[in-house]
Amino acid sequence: MSETDGAASPGRPPLAGPAIPEGRLVLVRHGETEWSRTGRHTGLTDLPLLPEGEEAARDIVRALDGMEFVHVRCSPLLRARRTAELAGLHVDELDPDLVEWDYGGYEGRSTAEIRAELGYHWTVFEHGVVPGETAGETVEEVSARGSRVLDRIWPMLFEGNVCLVGHGHALRVLTAVYLRQAPRFGRHLTFEVGSVGVLGHHHEDTVVEAWNRRR
Repeated sequence: MSETDGAASPGRPPLAGPAIPEGRLVLVRHGETEWSRTGRHTGLTDLPLLPEGEEAARDIVRALDGMEFVHVRCSPLLRARRTAELAGLHVDELDPDLVEWDYGGYEGRSTAEIRAELGYHWTVFEHGVVPGETAGETVEEVSARGSRVLDRIWPMLFEGNVCLVGHGHALRVLTAVYLRQAPRFGRHLTFEVGSVGVLGHHHEDTVVEAWNRRR
């Protein structure tokens, strides 16, 4: 058999591939708040969950389907911490890099309102937030935070599953980074409130194993 058949020749060790963790990265988006219900951009404003959001957070227990975690990391914002609590997750660390996108002057405003003011088809992924004194984060800055989180938890994935509890936009950008895509790829990943995403590997490729899982 030749080396091109995928086997090592006599006297040579097999080719070493990249180290692939067996653990899965599980993402949890917080339950519904008043602003998420009405489509208002909710970045660093520390809103509580609605009763419906608390109910959805409790249902996450079933969405996780008995998965065990070697580490649970959570955004320090109330809506994420409360979701983790109701989902029965023991948080090992609060990570400020898991907070939601800082929308600056667009905080608390809907996409429709912003488009009406600007007069064009604005999206936060494509055009970012307002410049000047009320500027928030760029998508690249959100991506840098996501990269830092992934660097911290990567060694843990070789020990087992890791869970991140956070927010829609920030987790979508983090997922793009995990998938080795440009940060703006996150615009193609709608992440519903109170739902779960599961990231893993197929051979060397990073993959989405489940998305918007509920119950």
